[in-house]
Amino acid sequence: MREEAPDALRSAIATSARHAGLGFNEVRQIVCQALAVAPDTRGNWSEPNVMAEVEQLLEDCHWFEVYEVIEAIAESLFNRPPPTIYRQKPPLEVFTNDINRIFLKNGIGWQLFLISVEMRGSEVFESAVREGRDALWKAGKRTSGNELHEALRDLSRRPEPELTGAIQHGIAALECLAKDLTGGDKETLGKLVQHNPSLFPSPLGEAVAKVYGFASNNGRHLKEGGAPSFEEAELVVGLSGVLCRYLERKIPKP
Repeated sequence: MREEAPDALRSAIATSARHAGLGFNEVRQIVCQALAVAPDTRGNWSEPNVMAEVEQLLEDCHWFEVYEVIEAIAESLFNRPPPTIYRQKPPLEVFTNDINRIFLKNGIGWQLFLISVEMRGSEVFESAVREGRDALWKAGKRTSGNELHEALRDLSRRPEPELTGAIQHGIAALECLAKDLTGGDKETLGKLVQHNPSLFPSPLGEAVAKVYGFASNNGRHLKEGGAPSFEEAELVVGLSGVLCRYLERKIPKP
């Protein structure tokens, strides 16, 4: 599930924040700021009352606001040092582990990555896109890596993912890397594949050119009523990640 926030998640957020070391008043302040509401401070200062208020706020808010609260808590924990207790994990790591375990246990298609809640795909998708992005950054191909990163961000937008943007960024990552390897700065991905048959093993080059054609029709040149589905956008981004990883391994190593 992606377009909802089940009770199991809503009820666990405050507990996870407390487990990470936040005080109960800190939790209330962060949640209220994220939801743009004023805290109820009229005699409501004891820990049980404050936590009950937080839980009620999380129960009543829109599903996508729940993930905004998670991001706000993660941001507040970023760079916070661990307590002095021997071998205690950093607070952000504690919170991240708790939240991601809840996501997995309840079949929620999101994951907390650093301070952002991003869509979670299959193991193959995660390996192809996120590891592909990181490999490109490590190889110094910042533009291609950034395009894959933006594709992930578009798939992760709430309450509605930016599907055409995800497709555009995914193909742009692949096209940028192909241009870098071939020197064809003014050619589209389809032309690059056609003019450089060794770029991909035959007949996979023909398939890549067709993926580019699909992306052009569904990410750039839309027709009324022809918007892509989430599954189609995820497919294109996943394919782009796999193909970028393949091309990254062809980059000459110093």
